[in-house]
Amino acid sequence: MSDAVADVSGAAGVAETAAAAARPEKEAEKEAEASPTAGLPLRPALEAVLMVVDEPVTAGHLAKVLDRRPREISDALRELSDEYTVQGRGFDLRHVAGGWRFYTRAAYAPAVEGFVLDGQQSRLTQAALETLAVVAYRQPVSRSRVSAVRGVNCDGVMRTLLQRGLIAEAGTEDGTGAILYRTTNYFLERMGLRGLDELPELAPFLPDADAVEGESQEGVPSFDVDDET
Repeated sequence: MSDAVADVSGAAGVAETAAAAARPEKEAEKEAEASPTAGLPLRPALEAVLMVVDEPVTAGHLAKVLDRRPREISDALRELSDEYTVQGRGFDLRHVAGGWRFYTRAAYAPAVEGFVLDGQQSRLTQAALETLAVVAYRQPVSRSRVSAVRGVNCDGVMRTLLQRGLIAEAGTEDGTGAILYRTTNYFLERMGLRGLDELPELAPFLPDADAVEGESQEGVPSFDVDDET
């Protein structure tokens, strides 16, 4: 009788052990069912998502969408970027403005411009580029200070930069109440920069706006947007 009890007890122990071993598998199956992206191959999944983004996306966001660890996502993104470079692909995967996004490779810019522009140019004028540079290095900065640095009224050019999303309002200046402006993430994206700290060291060579005559130009009538001085 005791042998029979021992056999039953032993069988029960084996059953419990098998059930315990099966639990992680069942839990994993449930997790896979709950997260349809967890079972996808990582690199093709990243490529599929990056094909549809319209602005740089962070590794953390991608990790959440694909149900992976951020470190795993970051490593895979760098591997893909290196792979595209080695293969000489026409596109590139870059880390800019705090996130990742596909870009056409610079060597093939003429082909892209020929297709997109079809003979039309939509680049910024020299005046707009100069104004944008002043904002980038002096930000946050008012229109009057930008005009003082450039020596001409920049109101129309500033509106053009605002319309294109390259600069944005950043509060008001203490004392004068003048609107301040800064560059945007879109500016970083278009310039291919991770952050403002990657700007070339040119700020020390810009004249001090406080020492330039004609600083107070906020009241000057606005030019037309197309009148980029």
